[in-house]
Amino acid sequence: MPGSSAPLYDDVADGPPGGSARWLTCADGVRIRVGCWRPEGAARGTVLLFPGRTEYIEKYGPAAADLAARGFATLAVDWRGQGLADRVTDDPRVGHVGRFGDYQHDVAAALEAATKLDLPRPFHLLAHSMGGCIGLRALIEGLPVESAAFSGPMWGISMPGLLRPVAYGAAYLGPLLGLGGRPMPTTGRQNYVEKQEFEGNALTTDPEMYLMMQRQLAAHPELGIGGPTLRWMHEALTETAQLARLPAPDPPCLTLLGGLESIVSTDAIRTRMAGWPKGRLEIVEGAQHEVMMEGPETRARLFDQIAGHFAAPVPA
Repeated sequence: MPGSSAPLYDDVADGPPGGSARWLTCADGVRIRVGCWRPEGAARGTVLLFPGRTEYIEKYGPAAADLAARGFATLAVDWRGQGLADRVTDDPRVGHVGRFGDYQHDVAAALEAATKLDLPRPFHLLAHSMGGCIGLRALIEGLPVESAAFSGPMWGISMPGLLRPVAYGAAYLGPLLGLGGRPMPTTGRQNYVEKQEFEGNALTTDPEMYLMMQRQLAAHPELGIGGPTLRWMHEALTETAQLARLPAPDPPCLTLLGGLESIVSTDAIRTRMAGWPKGRLEIVEGAQHEVMMEGPETRARLFDQIAGHFAAPVPA
């Protein structure tokens, strides 16, 4: 069995029964955590769930329950620097990575764990926000999944016009001056849902799902991180620019984009999907960044679409 048993906070995860978590050691020695849920009865495959920046396994317990109800197992990842994975900078409350390519070590460890845990095949990718950036790179490099789905993927970062030159300048100059571990200007050490009331939030229009996120971090504050570091932003801007120049990978792709999206670049998503031969872009009207964490009716419809996409025959 891969790794040793790790904590899974069932008191806040609200996932399917029988969930478990394990520690994994990546090729570069960083320890990450994965969580696993299986459906009752015969499974239709396994979803490799790649969360976004600041997120953690427990946040996707409800998604795993939705997938289990449709016959899919789920393996979710705590990326390095967040959740209960090893922090990779001195301040544990900021979001940091040395190089964006380091996340591919996490992908490799998670894929190996899915195989050693004998999770049901075929494998599918479901990736949100930053996980969408990591997932796109993994697909381009040959991640062995039959199909992929993305939610508000970070293929570009949305910034107000006046802030853009300041952000770009800080992200590129900061690491050169040895300040890569400093948080980006205007950000701090608090998680977004810890400092932002529901009214005016950019994540979801559903108050119950927002309250769930707040309750999770109130019960287990060690799961949370705040804003990104200058190094993380530099790496993210570099990675998204490099990915934009590469052709779409082969697996069939469904991308869900909230009609009220304001965190990632909608132009980058539309451009990418327009050039994905086996891709389909679905605009979720009235939804914000986290379309999988909108109201019950929206979630039910979207998870039906995701499950249908995963179960569809692969186009020739």
